[in-house]
Amino acid sequence: MKPDKDPSESAWIAVRVNPGGDPGRVTAILFAAGSQGIQEDGDALVTHFPPGTQTEELVRDIMDADPRARVSISLAPQMDWSEWRASVRSHHLGKLTIAPPWLASETDPATTIVIEPAMAFGTGEHATTRGVTRLMQKLSPMPPNVADIGAGSAVLSICAAKLGATRVVAVEIDEDAIGNAQENVRANHVEDRVHVIQGDAAVVLPLLAPVDLILANIISSVLKDLLPVVSDSLSPGGHAILSGILETESDDMLDEIRNGGWTVIADDREDAWWSVLIARP
Repeated sequence: MKPDKDPSESAWIAVRVNPGGDPGRVTAILFAAGSQGIQEDGDALVTHFPPGTQTEELVRDIMDADPRARVSISLAPQMDWSEWRASVRSHHLGKLTIAPPWLASETDPATTIVIEPAMAFGTGEHATTRGVTRLMQKLSPMPPNVADIGAGSAVLSICAAKLGATRVVAVEIDEDAIGNAQENVRANHVEDRVHVIQGDAAVVLPLLAPVDLILANIISSVLKDLLPVVSDSLSPGGHAILSGILETESDDMLDEIRNGGWTVIADDREDAWWSVLIARP
């Protein structure tokens, strides 16, 4: 008789942080580590990560960003999936709708992006995804050749294809996200336009150049380092949409953008997050 499976091997991990300073810094760390939703419980920030997540590095990153933070890690109780499923909703964003499979039949397939919600990867549940999706629709017509770096679930790549892009490359460094992205591309029938590849954006972007539009939904510290590569990889007159930036970081990011000679075309603000559409210098 086989021994029962250790519950810790299949249980999700609950992370609770009481920030000692700016909660936005902790929020950015949690989202960068893969959180797709953070709940405020009084002064605490609560989120969940998949089984097997290595929490030592996460705690270290939180403490580096906020040395006075208090972090607790525990196994999450078994989730009521019917209750969770009922909490997931469709997001209507201009011409497009991002929806889970069980709600997708209510909308037009031509303008609906169907994403199987997975807490480890991007869905329409996050404000940064919605911000980039809205800003893409400021470009008319949609640029034909797009690169989506830090693509995660490939939701933004699929949005670009639904808006008219004819070639989209979704670049993601995390191998755990690749399978999810490929499944989403197939589910949305855009395999002829969206290609998912694993790699470091700083290395891959120059190989894809020139592209007309670069989507980058990544934390601001990484965006700053990538801006020169993004600029060099765009075609003349090309654009980039940057997201993953906290409102409190927007002024600092604007300085980086303007110092690089970029032109700001439009921005988007939702909750604590700021996204921006910029034109190549």
